[in-house]
Amino acid sequence: QVLSLPIVVIVHGNQDNNAKATVLWDNAFSEIDRVPFVVAERVPWEKMCDTLNLKFMAEVQTTKGLLKEHYFFLAQKIFNDHSARLEDFQSRHVSWAQFNKEILPGRGFTFWQWFDGVLDLTKRCLKSYWSDRLIVGFISKQYVCKLLSTEPDGTFLLRFSDSEIGGVTIAYVIRGKDGSSQVENIQPFSAKDLSIRSLGDRIRDLEQLRNLYPNIPKDQAFGSHYNKEQTGKD
Repeated sequence: QVLSLPIVVIVHGNQDNNAKATVLWDNAFSEIDRVPFVVAERVPWEKMCDTLNLKFMAEVQTTKGLLKEHYFFLAQKIFNDHSARLEDFQSRHVSWAQFNKEILPGRGFTFWQWFDGVLDLTKRCLKSYWSDRLIVGFISKQYVCKLLSTEPDGTFLLRFSDSEIGGVTIAYVIRGKDGSSQVENIQPFSAKDLSIRSLGDRIRDLEQLRNLYPNIPKDQAFGSHYNKEQTGKD
C-alpha cells in the first residue's frame, strides 16, 4: 500500500469548487505522518500566501508569481480588516472557515470561490497579460482611486473584480476642465466576454484609455496583444 495525494469524490459539477479547496488545503497543510483525514483547522497566513502563490503559478503556468502588495490585498479580503498594516497580518492564522466556508461581506461567495474564479479567468484569457505584468489584479477599488486620482486624464489600470467571480475590470481617471478627477470602473469582463473579443482589442477600442499606470502609452504596453483587424463583411 502507498499513500496517494488527496482524493475527493463528487456527484455533481457544482461540487467541483469545494472539492478543489479540500484537496488544496489537505495537500498544503497536512503532516506527512498524520492520522488519515486529520488536517489543521488554522494555518499561518504566511503559509497560506506561499500556497496561493504556488497554486496561481502552477494553474496559470507562469513564472510571474504574486507580489507583496498582492498578499496585502488578499489578507485584507480574507480577514475583512482594512485597518491593519502589512506586518500585522504576518503573525495571524487563517482558518478553513475563512478560506472556504464564510461568505465574504456583502458578497454571495467565499474567498476561495473568488480566488478560484480569478485563477480560471487568468489561465484561460489573461496568461500573457499577467506574465507581461500588465495587470495589477489584486488591488482594492478604494486603493485604485487613491492611485489614479492624481494621474493625468486617461490613465488606467486593470484589476480583478471584487463583485463578480472571474471578472477583470478597467479603472481609469477622467479629469474635468476645473482639474477635478473622477475614477470610473468599466463593467467587468468575463471569460466569455474575452473569448468574443480579447482584452487587448477591447483596450484599443476604448479611446478614453490613454496610458497604463503609471505612465506607459497603451499602444506601447498592449500593442503586442492587439489582433490584426479584419475588414469586409465582419
